[in-house]
Amino acid sequence: MNDAAPPRRIWLCADDYGLAEGVNRAIRDLISRGRLNATSVMVVAPAIGRAEVAALQEVAAASPRCAIGLHATLTAPFRPLTMHFRPVDGGLFLPFPKLLRAGLLRRLDPEMIEDELAAQLAAFEDLFGRAPDFVDGHQHAQLFPGVRDAFLRVVKEAAPNAWVRQGGRLKPSLDAPKALVLDILSAQFRKRATHAKIPFNPAFAGAYDFSKESDFGALMGKFLEGLPESGLVMCHPGFVDETLESLDPLTTQREVEHAFLAGDRFPTLLAANKVTLS
Repeated sequence: MNDAAPPRRIWLCADDYGLAEGVNRAIRDLISRGRLNATSVMVVAPAIGRAEVAALQEVAAASPRCAIGLHATLTAPFRPLTMHFRPVDGGLFLPFPKLLRAGLLRRLDPEMIEDELAAQLAAFEDLFGRAPDFVDGHQHAQLFPGVRDAFLRVVKEAAPNAWVRQGGRLKPSLDAPKALVLDILSAQFRKRATHAKIPFNPAFAGAYDFSKESDFGALMGKFLEGLPESGLVMCHPGFVDETLESLDPLTTQREVEHAFLAGDRFPTLLAANKVTLS
């Protein structure tokens, strides 16, 4: 590598803004420190009122190149915005394994998927006064068969200047089963996005087993290694509160992520990998 080459600019995106106030506070804190340059917003979650949106807009306005996107949500424990959406389980979206299975078996109604995603995009625009900079998916639902085509059609129509997130690594390998599934699903997603002329991130990192205690700093080093210009790293910083505990199994690891990203080791790691967020 040429030591004189300028650093590669990447996206570090915090998912789940709106999930809980503790998650929102952690994300805003990192944006204010210049440690994030993107976050994606859940408009169906409980902590996405006008005050939380205004607070995010204020901190993002002071941070150069900070993108705000829609975190399209189609999985439990959240409820659809459209009353006619099916299938549901007790009024909630299906859990993600059931949604993926329904997609693989072609049991999803594309019109209902489109209507729900269009409603979420409209809700985002109502809250923020503009379309999102990008659109991704909670639990990677945008990549699922039966969802991806509807997702791309809605983005193309309702947010024509937005880019979308694919979840494939630059060099797929067998070392991480979760990441390998995303590699496989993303291959078809990229083909469809290319055909629709919708831009997407060239590479993705950030998937790991959230159920295990992990050295997030070591993981981040692996995520950054070889990441190309405009590559994207997903993260999930947050502070644990009652709302988060009631909705999501990923709790204390969010605080681990926040602590590392806010700490002194992270800028050194960025510099060592010749990447920048600005």
